[in-house]
Amino acid sequence: MSRELTWKKAIDKVLSASPEPLHYKEIAERIRSEGLRKNLGATPAATVNTQISSSIKKLGDASPYVRTGRGIFGLTKKVTSRVERDHALSSKEDAEEEQYAVISSFGMFWRREAIEWSSKPKILGMQDTGADSVNFAGQLGIYLLYDGREVIYVGRATERSLGRRLYDHTLDRMAARWDRFSWFGLLPVSEKGTLGTMPESFDSQKLIPALEAILIEALEPRQNRKRGDDLAAVEYIQAENPDFKNRIVAQVMKDKGII
Repeated sequence: MSRELTWKKAIDKVLSASPEPLHYKEIAERIRSEGLRKNLGATPAATVNTQISSSIKKLGDASPYVRTGRGIFGLTKKVTSRVERDHALSSKEDAEEEQYAVISSFGMFWRREAIEWSSKPKILGMQDTGADSVNFAGQLGIYLLYDGREVIYVGRATERSLGRRLYDHTLDRMAARWDRFSWFGLLPVSEKGTLGTMPESFDSQKLIPALEAILIEALEPRQNRKRGDDLAAVEYIQAENPDFKNRIVAQVMKDKGII
């Protein structure tokens, strides 16, 4: 049985095989799809970004990696053209792209029916197939409720968490009116899948671009050609709670007299 590669060796293998620099999210996806690591943690893309960015920050020109664009990296020995090197980002601000600007994570059009609602629901998401799931019930931020594709309500989760706010909407005047929801969270996510604490403050220069990006991502206006490019957050896909799914299957079998 072959041993699992370290993150660094997996990153090096992917970049060595690529004819051009790659975005850290693409590097993480190739590590997963090629089976270079089975243990991806909860934040594989962020882990790849941190591994490479930390090397560049600590080693400078001696790092085996070079940044050629926002979130895009290559191996120094392969990035040899003058044009690529001239475009490599070297300022302190760009030397390490922040994992989280204002919004740390978000989920789009998650299904209400996939969650077992209670005062402490499990709202599970994962960064990629094979990654560990994260329970976002304790996340803080803003959310949208949909009836089909139409936004019917916008709310905030501050004193009460996302899970509690959404649970309330299964009981209040909105109860019969929504079937999906999107959310944008402020609390950072660790590699182990736990939620961190709220930052004491946010850079004012990042607030306006982040707000614009949220609106573009959530509302998808026709005249905006791009998605919310200033949304530095990682999108999570909804993950089913296996316990809830098993209970539903058992109930259906019981109703049909199978068990």
